[in-house]
Amino acid sequence: MIARYSLTTRLTVFFTLASGLVLVGLGTLVAISIDRHFVELDRDALRDKIHLTREVIGKSTSPQDLKIRLDDVLHSHEGLFVSVFRDKDPLYATTGFQFPQDLIAQTQKARLGVASWQTNDREYRGMSESVSMPGASQAPLQIWVALDIAHHKHFMQGLIRVLVGYVALATLVAGILGWWAAKNGLAPLRTMRSRAMAITAQRLDDRMPTQEFPVEMADLATTLNEMLRRLKEEFDRLSEFSSDLAHELRTPINNLMTQTQVTLSQARSPHEYRNILASNAEEYQRLARMVADMLFLAKADHGLILPSTEKIAVHDETRALYDFYEALAEEKQVRLELVGQAEVWGDRLMLRRALSNLLSNAIRYTPAGERVVIDVMGNAHGTTVNVLNAGPPIDEQMIPRLFDRFFRADKSRKQLDSDGAGLGLSITQAIVHAHGGSMSVSSVDGMTCFSMYFPSAQNIGKRLTTDA
Repeated sequence: MIARYSLTTRLTVFFTLASGLVLVGLGTLVAISIDRHFVELDRDALRDKIHLTREVIGKSTSPQDLKIRLDDVLHSHEGLFVSVFRDKDPLYATTGFQFPQDLIAQTQKARLGVASWQTNDREYRGMSESVSMPGASQAPLQIWVALDIAHHKHFMQGLIRVLVGYVALATLVAGILGWWAAKNGLAPLRTMRSRAMAITAQRLDDRMPTQEFPVEMADLATTLNEMLRRLKEEFDRLSEFSSDLAHELRTPINNLMTQTQVTLSQARSPHEYRNILASNAEEYQRLARMVADMLFLAKADHGLILPSTEKIAVHDETRALYDFYEALAEEKQVRLELVGQAEVWGDRLMLRRALSNLLSNAIRYTPAGERVVIDVMGNAHGTTVNVLNAGPPIDEQMIPRLFDRFFRADKSRKQLDSDGAGLGLSITQAIVHAHGGSMSVSSVDGMTCFSMYFPSAQNIGKRLTTDA
């Protein structure tokens, strides 16, 4: 299981590690540069000493004279060691000092640059050079000079200790500063968390103060505010829906309870009992229809009603519905007209139910002597079905809510003979959406028009592919 650390801890650790790596790299670079500088200084010093030794050799008249002259010169150069060889025979060597034999052997084979070695806890740096004496017939002389570099090493050891201490202390200070910076830098995030924790179902109107947050977090705060706005709208709609649902269920249940209590208050004849049971059956049918509608809408919300891809002639379905509603239209003195023809890919029963809901509403709200028109228009992209009727206009503010469940328009459009629960338009919209279409409504100059748009079979396939 991966341990969970706070963002402040993570940033502090990352900042401390980054600072430590940078400081270690800088300290290493400083130490290497200084050590190389010492090597260059020693190289120059060794060249000078070789040049000095050559001058002394040039002035010497014999090996004994060479020893005397070199002893005299080296007496004033503390830490300088010199050896002079002819072949492998030593002509001169500083008392108490001996060059490593392996270095001397390498010098016999090739020119050796600056070499460093350690003897008896002392470190040396040396250089060798071959010298041919002018006019001499003997083999060239091999000069070895060496310097005691203890003072350099001592300086480097002290420098490394200082650098290590400085890097450790600087890394610690960087970690503390990183923690302080992360803690203060993330303060707006903690503020946002506190604001979010204070938001409850009763305080969905609260919003994040975007102007108080840095630019990087202002977008997040704006997104959260937009989410809260959508949640508030959905919560209000759900609360209103629950209230409407309770009200719609309470009315028939109260009617049944009242009627049952009145019936039981005294003895009734069989005919009266039959009438009461028939009245109760109507209420039960209303409740059953409401429950079925709610179940249908619940399935629609979860995408459980998938239409078939049957080709349906909309004008034929409209004529069949006209035959069904003909008696009701004649009773209300409303004419039914059909314009155009087109086909829709979808479920026949669902399409018929959507048309029936709009047609029954249109007949219900159309004044006597007026007409209801279903206008069908189709093209390569889809089919539009318009259901038009004359009647009381719908308030423009009510139009966006017409498809809400249990919503009814203003009282001027409410009919006393209506037995609907306010779910017809919601079901119609759900059916159209299940077919990949869309719905719209307009009410202008005494004419109301509900439009259903069904995409073609090809466009339905594209939509399903996109949704998948």
